[in-house]
Amino acid sequence: MNAGIKEKLQIIMSEIDNAVSRSGRQAGAVKLVAVSKFHPQEAVKEVFSAGQTLFGENRVQEATEKFTPLIRECPGISLHLIGSLQRNKVKRILPLVSCIQSLDRLELLLEIEKQAAVIGKKIDVLFEIHTGEQSKSGYADDASLFESVDALADCPHVVCRGLMTMAPFTDNESEIRASFKKLRTIQCECVKRYPDLDFSELSMGMSSDFKIAVEEGSTMVRIGTAIFGERV
Repeated sequence: MNAGIKEKLQIIMSEIDNAVSRSGRQAGAVKLVAVSKFHPQEAVKEVFSAGQTLFGENRVQEATEKFTPLIRECPGISLHLIGSLQRNKVKRILPLVSCIQSLDRLELLLEIEKQAAVIGKKIDVLFEIHTGEQSKSGYADDASLFESVDALADCPHVVCRGLMTMAPFTDNESEIRASFKKLRTIQCECVKRYPDLDFSELSMGMSSDFKIAVEEGSTMVRIGTAIFGERV
């Protein structure tokens, strides 16, 4: 018999803790984002009842339909948008999320600032970086990234928290590690270049590679299948 959702969550939390310990890092150094895309409200409620409060969704329409009632029903629940975001959907998602992890271009940053100002909300963001050849999104060069980070000076409603990436879809561990090492290198450059901004978060690692990500410095792993099971 397969383990239930709560049991799977406990297993993942234990594996994260073990990876943190092996890496010589402090307990609690890595946060779990439970990725609930394609799974129903009931599954989210079950995971929430087991103590998990931070969730991630990829698509604006699904996130809006699912989490609008959940946020009312489950005080303390928090949602991050982790998938690609179109400018014309920023207005819909902003009231629901505490962080947009997939900020990948200047035009999107400016739209987030515009819509956040309208509702008087400060929103955390992570800059998505292209570190794997098979990834189709994210900043691909330092110049475009730094242009956007520079623009934060005129975006008082947008709060930088760090960087995000997706490793290439491969079984080659060296390629996966290289992707995560690249993000950490970019983080170090950003810290030097922008000492007044917060680049402390590194969102990297999913169900298939989160242990490697933790070993390479991840502070936030995005795990769906290993908790919720295959898509429904």
